[in-house]
Amino acid sequence: MKQKGKKRLFIKTYGCQMNVYDSARMADVLAPLGYEAVDSPRGADMVILNTCHIREKASEKVFSELGRLRAFKDERRAEGAEMVLAVAGCVAQAEGEEILRRAPQVDLVFGPQTYHRLPEMIARAARKGGGELDIDFPVESKFDYLPEETINPGASAFLSVQEGCDKFCSFCVVPYTRGAEFSRPVAAVLAEARRLAAAGVQEITLLGQNVNAYHGEAATGGIWGLGRLLRALAEIEGITRLRYTTSHPRDMDDELIAAHADEPKLMPYLHLPVQSGSDRILAAMNRRHTAGDYLRIVERLRKARPDIALSSDFIVGFPGESDADFADTLRLVTEVGYAQAYSFKYSPRPGTPAASEAQQLPEAVKAERLAGLQQLLGEQAVAFNAGCVGRTLPVLLERAGRKPGQLVGRSPYMQAVHLSVPEVAQQRLIGALLDVEIEAAHPNSLAGRLPLAGDLRPCSAASVAPDASTRARISA
Repeated sequence: MKQKGKKRLFIKTYGCQMNVYDSARMADVLAPLGYEAVDSPRGADMVILNTCHIREKASEKVFSELGRLRAFKDERRAEGAEMVLAVAGCVAQAEGEEILRRAPQVDLVFGPQTYHRLPEMIARAARKGGGELDIDFPVESKFDYLPEETINPGASAFLSVQEGCDKFCSFCVVPYTRGAEFSRPVAAVLAEARRLAAAGVQEITLLGQNVNAYHGEAATGGIWGLGRLLRALAEIEGITRLRYTTSHPRDMDDELIAAHADEPKLMPYLHLPVQSGSDRILAAMNRRHTAGDYLRIVERLRKARPDIALSSDFIVGFPGESDADFADTLRLVTEVGYAQAYSFKYSPRPGTPAASEAQQLPEAVKAERLAGLQQLLGEQAVAFNAGCVGRTLPVLLERAGRKPGQLVGRSPYMQAVHLSVPEVAQQRLIGALLDVEIEAAHPNSLAGRLPLAGDLRPCSAASVAPDASTRARISA
């Protein structure tokens, strides 16, 4: 039974980690209005679909979900109550008017830059009976109007430091849905990080569409890059791990690479999308780097931090991609050696330059190339995980696993690590950073155990970095 004065809020989040962060902040904005998060849309007072436009057929999936939610909205109305139904995020930004036309049951449609105005939107929608649309790019930054965090984040948390994109890759909708690049001021980022640390967060992942393009204004009037920001965050008491995503090769500057060498709290894992190994296709994508540029960055990163693990994004079947272009991608993958990667068939995004290219490839060709690439990437991931067996790694335990007595955490290299512990100790170990012996490797995870039965020692500094033989094996 619902507490008097409390309202039930259900948010379904699609896509990127930035959307995960935005969904949490939406809940913070709505908390003063009495909304509390629930796990199901049925019976909710408000449902928000926080959408992503990157995946194939993204908008159709949203419309399909809206069709299912209409039944829940009708149920609430039959009970004499109302469900506020909202669509947020990048699909909302790109197709706001179409959403209201095709799905009249939707009350609110708003973009990624306007959710700080949610209370006003709800009030306006109530007055006019729905159909509220807010997809502006406001002059003011939403971060200046967001309340402090109200939800307990756990052992790890996201922190948005940069939004938008000025790169205009020819396949990508982000510049049109997230707007121009914007970096939060240094003081605001540090203040939020300190609040997270005070709430028990040990690991912070900095977020941005081009996070390494960060250029935040400091209180002294200067401009800080991401490398300097990471060093300042590392000084915050309680923060033991730092990560950042997603990066662009064009923005991997000397200061940031040096931070990987000098700052032990910066984890030895980097997601650095390349998209293709063909210079011809990279130029058509407007990536503004070559395969050679990318390989030189990888070489510098590995010189700075020999044990660094890399992941990447790849698009196969881009318009005009030849067999030779695809072979270049396979060669680059073989030369780099990835711990993990995401790969996709090219699919046109309305309004992007690549969508109007005449040389669209057949689906069968794209599917065949994707299968070949994923086989190679899968073999590399399995080999990387196997190379961790027998090592002792520091693992931040984040949550209970699916099996009784099982905990799941993350290694420095972002691998999920499963281990069994006595059930009586399970709850108090969540949030602990412990040395874990890696016993087995699976395609997408590791299995480990505490070095001694019942040993609950915190990780040692020595366990963070591998020894020389391990560094050589990982880098090979």
